[in-house]
Amino acid sequence: MFFDDMPVGKTYETGSKTLTEEAIVTFAKEWDAQPFHIDRAAAEQSVYGGLIASGFHTILTAFNLTLAASDWSESSMGSPGLENVRWIKPVYAGDTLMVKAEVVGAKESRSKPDRGFVDVQYDIYNQDEVKVASYLSTHMLKKRG
Repeated sequence: MFFDDMPVGKTYETGSKTLTEEAIVTFAKEWDAQPFHIDRAAAEQSVYGGLIASGFHTILTAFNLTLAASDWSESSMGSPGLENVRWIKPVYAGDTLMVKAEVVGAKESRSKPDRGFVDVQYDIYNQDEVKVASYLSTHMLKKRG
């Protein structure tokens, strides 16, 4: 998908991925080793009542789902960043995540006519269609031709 393919208002959805207890613990041991992410017994005694995924694991899972749903291979020039990252509800072991995306902004580069910037709002849902997280990402994309 190139800049030209991403007008404001365009929406798309991704496939889904289930986060297993093993995946949650493995990720958290390396990147977010808090007890409610790595220790089932401690997690059951926490305010969450069970093992939950790191918010970073949730966001990265969504990121991978969006890459799989969209072909950015020829057009992506990176991203200047994310905004408004929100972890709204806990993601438990066994939850299945999917993403709904909407282009909320698009502008051509003023200094480089071969590219543009696209703002995409990503909302992450579990299997019960409950929004669990969200973020806004700006993509720097090549123009066609």
